[in-house]
Amino acid sequence: MRVAIVTHTVRHNDGQGRVNYEIARAALDENIEITLVASHVAPELLEHPLVRWVPVTIGRFWPTNLLRQQVFALKSAWWLRKHRALYDVLHVNGFITWMPADVNTAHFVHSGWFNSKYYPFSLSKGLWSGYQFVYTGVNAMLERWAYRRSRVIAAVSQKVATEIAAIGLTPRNRLDVIYNGVDTQGYAAARGDRTRFKLPEDKFLLLFVGDLRTPRKNLGAVLNAMTHLPEQVHIVVAGYLPGSPYPEEAKALGIVDRVHFLGLVAEMPVLMHSVDVFVFPSFYEPMGLILLEAMSAGLPVVTVRTAGGTEIIESECGIVLDDPNDARALAESVTYLISNNAKRRAMSNAAVRAAMNFDWERMAQRYIALYRNLADFHGELKPASSMVNCQRSSIGSDTTGEPRISQ
Repeated sequence: MRVAIVTHTVRHNDGQGRVNYEIARAALDENIEITLVASHVAPELLEHPLVRWVPVTIGRFWPTNLLRQQVFALKSAWWLRKHRALYDVLHVNGFITWMPADVNTAHFVHSGWFNSKYYPFSLSKGLWSGYQFVYTGVNAMLERWAYRRSRVIAAVSQKVATEIAAIGLTPRNRLDVIYNGVDTQGYAAARGDRTRFKLPEDKFLLLFVGDLRTPRKNLGAVLNAMTHLPEQVHIVVAGYLPGSPYPEEAKALGIVDRVHFLGLVAEMPVLMHSVDVFVFPSFYEPMGLILLEAMSAGLPVVTVRTAGGTEIIESECGIVLDDPNDARALAESVTYLISNNAKRRAMSNAAVRAAMNFDWERMAQRYIALYRNLADFHGELKPASSMVNCQRSSIGSDTTGEPRISQ
């Protein structure tokens, strides 16, 4: 069997890129030929004799991501159409190419974010906000085109599957849920080291990880919550810092001495074992890998329903709040965990057990089974199944009453 995977990056230290890296690695272990249509590929994959890399180069003179993505989509589609005889199954990621796909992994639903009541951008708020508004709206339309022309859509969560179904699919589409994986063993085995990150040894440390240049991850709510927490509580912030407004916001709130901006962190398992609680009040999230990583490291999680973690985070694993803007409720949740060591330890253990359901091997094998299904059946496809949450219950209908979608 021969599989072509289209994505911008295939490498170990990238979110979507890591997903495709693990799929490719597992497929190669089963002697499946892999063609990677991508701009960047991990060197160790290129050493394998069954790997073909089709580099998609994008000139630096394109001024916006929206234009650069279109260049990638056009170049990749040109190669895929010209070399259709070289692969049996085409796997893409959202709208990334103008070539209709066999498998389309939905990591993000722009229409879901665009229609969220917390969406902050508009054409009337200045040039940058206007660009973000156009960027999201255009991507929402392009994704709808891509999903409706894919044989199977693999949503990374039930939340994503529900949002994709809402855009309107056709009878030829099948919509499955295949959760992303996580390096459960690597995160569980790591050891904390506060001195490595120059963090105080005698403080209760919260951890926030995410893009610090845009408001979607909602670090602002965490900083506001810090004003309701005692001096012994500090927050560690990991993420790309240049251009971020949050250091100035921390100064304005008078908490700058309690906020530790680390920038990008390569040793995330070590950092996660160096802190006490993970906080993630994102305004919109499909199903962040960072949540799975925090759980694998045994961190109690305080998050919100809009962050997409409620499917796997039961009360045994962490605390899920209703309103991402409620800084006081976030502070109260942290206070509860500080004062209840036994509950915090129980949540830590439950989080590790829950994360064991989401290892990379299980995820990759779901995709490989799907590839074989598609290669063997050109008409009706076999049904899929999925296992989730702290109790390892099977999803037929989830706890909110939403049905599994399989068409």
